[in-house]
Amino acid sequence: MDHDLVARAAGCTRCALSATRHHVVVGSGSLGSRLVLVGEAPGAAEDAGGEPFIGRSGRLLFELIASELDLTRDQCYVTNVVKCRPPANRTPRAAELEACRPWWLEQRRAVGAAVIVTLGNTATRAVLDTREPISTLRGRAVALDDAVVVPTFHPAAAVRGGPNVVAMMRADLLVVAHELALRSP
Repeated sequence: MDHDLVARAAGCTRCALSATRHHVVVGSGSLGSRLVLVGEAPGAAEDAGGEPFIGRSGRLLFELIASELDLTRDQCYVTNVVKCRPPANRTPRAAELEACRPWWLEQRRAVGAAVIVTLGNTATRAVLDTREPISTLRGRAVALDDAVVVPTFHPAAAVRGGPNVVAMMRADLLVVAHELALRSP
């Protein structure tokens, strides 16, 4: 992880979320990763622990990543489009997304991954600058500059939605596997 970025983000006061957070949850994993996973915002476990996707949905996400892509958490870079927890886990507001956008763009440049997986509506819309819902974008590879974005459901939706959503996420990860293979060094 880029320690300079983490130190700078720790003092961020660009939006009102800075007043209620415990931690700025910047990201974790390998800066040399070919795969970036991008969620919406930290939840309670992430705000307390200072890392993204360490709660129940994170465990499911990395079980799927391991089984479908044969990758560990340490082989991916994991972040969110918003770095501080919104109260009561509400959806981040437009001003909060805009305030965090420079952090996300800096992370994207620092990692330089070939494949970006967006998790859920908020992350997908923020990364692709679209209003299209995840239900129509999921499982497709969308070119974005020098990378490709593959949207899928947020793992929290799979925790709530059960086997059908998990099956769709597995199918989406097969697209990710294909895109990673196309871009292998």
